[in-house]
Amino acid sequence: MEYVQLGKTGLTVSRMGFGGIPIQRIDAAGTKALIDRMMEAGVNYIDTARAYTVSEEYLGYALEGKRDKFVLATKSGSRTREDMARDITVSLKNLRTDYIDLYQIHNPTPEAFDQIIAPGGALEALLEAKAAGKVGHLGVTAHSLEVFQKALELHWVETIMFPYNIVETQGEDLIRRCREKGIGFIDMKPLAGGAIENAPLALRFICANPYVDVVIPGMAAPEELTQNLEAVNGASPLTPEDQEGIARIRQELGTQFCRRCNYCQPCTAGISIYSCFLFDGYLRRYGLADWAKTRYAAMDKHASDCVDCGLCETRCPYHLPIREMLADVAQRFGK
Repeated sequence: MEYVQLGKTGLTVSRMGFGGIPIQRIDAAGTKALIDRMMEAGVNYIDTARAYTVSEEYLGYALEGKRDKFVLATKSGSRTREDMARDITVSLKNLRTDYIDLYQIHNPTPEAFDQIIAPGGALEALLEAKAAGKVGHLGVTAHSLEVFQKALELHWVETIMFPYNIVETQGEDLIRRCREKGIGFIDMKPLAGGAIENAPLALRFICANPYVDVVIPGMAAPEELTQNLEAVNGASPLTPEDQEGIARIRQELGTQFCRRCNYCQPCTAGISIYSCFLFDGYLRRYGLADWAKTRYAAMDKHASDCVDCGLCETRCPYHLPIREMLADVAQRFGK
């Protein structure tokens, strides 16, 4: 296993880490078996979140007696000091630890940053937790280029997590800037939410980018771990045949695949378009139907609220039939 320094944090992390979303599909015993196997293989970076239902709790059980073998990261979508302080306390309890190596602000909107950094905002709680030794380092996760760009300019941001894969390469320039600024880059959605079926090729593509510090595929089964380890540990330069395979994947997914660039926003009906497609991906690809439906139902506006104005389609750089895609989402979720 290759290890790297995660930006200016000083943390040493394995090039491949573990994304904790799929833990929701298994149980505590299965999580423990998976963590034990990862430890044996040298995988030392674990990412989870308050929003991933039982993920923190199962990981806390699995990490008992071996907490010091891992770099542990979680995140919260809270925006106020009070709510973030509560979430940090819950995370510590769930994870059965007295410190968390990296605590991240989970997918803020550009507007939310103003609330986060204002007096009484979530940043105050994070800085207090860091000063108390409960949190080691601070980061931001993002799905849009605008948020990525904004996070790069914030002095307290030590890591940024963003989707990067064969079909989502819009962040490449900003990923390179992370290295220039000493900010650790964590790659999420390496298989594009499960849309890319050729996992070995997808991971080799990512590892070919020297500016990616750690890639965190979600895994719920030992065979997935074995496959991903083989791809990352045996990563070799991409061949002409690999490039042809990459081109085919882009062609297959490119016509109706949302990259979550957010250029289509704002929606005149107030719909978070990329969120609709994000939860639809979890529904259809991750095997997390109940979780996806719960998160989708909590949205203020749903795909069925589309007024068919078509403005979003004029902005989409990939020329997606967004209205048609939203209608499909509405049908699958029932609203």
